[in-house]
This record gives sequence, structure tokens and C-alpha cells, in this order.
Amino acid sequence: MRVTPLKALPLEQLRERSSTKWRTYPADVLPLFVAETDFPLAPAITARLARAVTLGDTGYTPPDPGVRDAYVAFAGRRFGWAPRPDRIRTTGDVIMGVVELLRRVIEPGDRVVVTPPVYPPFYDAVPEAGGVVERVPLRAGPSGHELDLAGIEAALAGGARAVLLCNPHNPTGTVHGREALAKIAEAADRFGATVISDEIHAPLAYPGTGFTPFLDASPTAARVGFAVTSASKAFNLAGLKCALMIAGDDEHARVLRSLPAEVEWRTGLFGAMAAVASFAPESDAWLDSALAAIDENRRLLADLLSRHVPGARYRMPDAGFLAWVDLGGLGWGDNPSTRILREARVALHYGPAFGDEGRGHVRFNIGCSPEVLTEAVERIGALVDA
Repeated sequence: MRVTPLKALPLEQLRERSSTKWRTYPADVLPLFVAETDFPLAPAITARLARAVTLGDTGYTPPDPGVRDAYVAFAGRRFGWAPRPDRIRTTGDVIMGVVELLRRVIEPGDRVVVTPPVYPPFYDAVPEAGGVVERVPLRAGPSGHELDLAGIEAALAGGARAVLLCNPHNPTGTVHGREALAKIAEAADRFGATVISDEIHAPLAYPGTGFTPFLDASPTAARVGFAVTSASKAFNLAGLKCALMIAGDDEHARVLRSLPAEVEWRTGLFGAMAAVASFAPESDAWLDSALAAIDENRRLLADLLSRHVPGARYRMPDAGFLAWVDLGGLGWGDNPSTRILREARVALHYGPAFGDEGRGHVRFNIGCSPEVLTEAVERIGALVDA
């Protein structure tokens, strides 16, 4: 049965929002940079938060707000995976979770593998935890970007103590395969390292892409890894502060329990409420509808670029509403987003922030209406012949 794509809110209504996406640039700029979407909230979230406001339910987050059980049920429905609730703790956001876990598994000065081009806060999270970034870039494979398994193994053999994965990968939208994840787990096990997998984009993996949670990739992965995730990207809840840290075995669950109580206190009450509503079965239809809309937009972007920016190189993502586009052939420099913002009045995330491999690239946020996406690419296309 065909799913009806979710409709984005009208632009004039979106401009009433006070979040980063709508308050960073003047009103003549189309903001397609930060990872916020333009869709209405899932009805279950709106209802839960509205009731909380009516009740004045704005106090401290309770010890068990229901997030763990809600996520376990969601993971079973969406990924066929059954993490244990007693191996899950919450915190404020994914990067908070990453930093706290790294602090427990590395010593100051230890090297941590990241796989650029990758989410820019990774480069700050590792030193915040006392580590040193070791770059092992993604490789260009026959079907798109893929992990450099030999490079990661060599880094671990050379003494790196952890691997910080992004799965699905931001900015490329790559869903890393089960076999590749299992091989990384084997290498980590062999050299006594830990894998931390940021899986915040997992709910947005398109049907048929075969998303595999790292901890479910193999028994070894469950033993060497942690996952950190949130409803915030899929359901547009970044301001509400709730993420989950997940262990795959009892030993790592003990690491989670050893974290200071303050780590869990950072979980926002509204974030916990919204996460429970997001992961509930009644929000599945909304998520399917949002995915259908983003799926149409990832295909629309390919068509728009071919017509208006023929020098662009773009591979449709396997997950999420972020699109990685190579504009290096246009001669607009290492950071083409600068000219695009200045002359086309379109704000894109600049590629070099994701690492040296991002030179000449931009990241589009396609979690918007087809009309906004079309206007943005047409504006950029007008620069090609200018």
C-alpha cells in the first residue's frame, strides 16, 4: 500500500519558529543547513506535550520516564532488534552520551578513530573526552561511500583505543552493512578497543536499505560496543534533550551504571515525554509518511541538480534528510556554500566542516517542501551561467 507523503508546513508559518534554522539568517535566505525538518510534529507528540503544559508538568525528569521500554519496542518493530531495557540509560543528547562513554573507555591522549567526512561535532567530542582524533576516511566504493575496514584495523593495530562510528552516516546518508560492522567489531575485539555507534539517523533509514544496529551486527559487536541514539532527528525534537545510551552486554551495562547520576539528570522531562510518544506504535504511520516525503525529495534533488546544476555530483542517501553534494567541478572553491549564501541566498552546511574530504561539497537539508527545495536549486543553478 502506498504511503501518503507528509506535507511540510507553509514557509510563512515556518518563519514564525524561533529555532536555529529560522533565526540564523535574514528572511530572504532559504535555510537548508542545520538538521531541523519543516514537518508538523507527530500528533502523539503534540498531544503529550500539550497535556503536560496544561498540567504544569514541567518538573524534574523521573527515574524511569518510560523511554527505555518505548525504545525497545520501537527497535523490535523497526529493526527486528531486542535490546534489553536494563542496559539502557538516558542523557541530554547524543554527543553528551558519546563524550561520557569515551571518558570511560579511553585514557587521556588515546586515539579515537573517526571516519570523515563526518558530523562536525565528532571532532570536538573526542578531545572533550580527552582523546585524539585519528582520521580514517570513508572510501569511494562501487555503490557509494563505505568504511575503510583495512584502514580502521590498521589504526586499531597501531594503538587506537576506540572507534566512533556514524550509522547511518552523516553527511553521506550511507547505511553501513552488517558484514562491515561485524568486521569492525572483530578488529576492535582483537585489539582490545571499544566501538561507539551514533545511530541517531537510524529511524530514517529507507525501507529496503537493511539498516543494522551495530550491537546487533554480531555477538562480538554486542560485546565490544555501545550505541547512542535519539528520536530527535526523525521527529524534530532537538530542543527537548533526550538521548539513549545502550550497552550490548552486562559488562558494558555496568559501565553505564557507573556514570554519574548527573549524566542521566541531563535528560529533559519534555524530551522524555516526546521520545516515548515518538517511539509509540501510534507514531509509526507519521514516521512512514515523513520517510515517504523525504524519499520523494531525495529523488527530486537528483532531477533538479541534473537540470539546473549539471556539474554537481550526488548519490541519493540510504537514510535521512541530509544530502551530500559535490560541487567541486564548478570552480567555486573549497567552500562553495559561501558563494551560494552570498549570491543565491540559500544557506547550506559547508563541506569543509566535515573534514578535508568535504572540500568542494555542500550538505543540503531536504526535510522541507518540494517547492522550497526546487526554489533553492533553481537559485543555485542561476549562478552556474552567471
